[in-house]
Amino acid sequence: MQNLVSVEGHRWANEDSFETAKNELGLDHNETRSWHGWHRHVSLVMLAFAMTAVIRHRANTWPSLKKTRLRPRPKHRS
Repeated sequence: MQNLVSVEGHRWANEDSFETAKNELGLDHNETRSWHGWHRHVSLVMLAFAMTAVIRHRANTWPSLKKTRLRPRPKHRS
């Protein structure tokens, strides 16, 4: 049962990711008439989505400058 709950949780995350890609990056805004055009469109949207996911992750995990103390620079000896 725990395994099924885990799988369902991953499915929800995937569905949420596709919904975000549709709303923010235009995944569903393609009017291609060939396999190649559709494949290019979806590949570029997924690449853009991966980049935004990495940027968001880094923005949320890096310590902000307000919380960290800056160490004083060592004085230069002449």
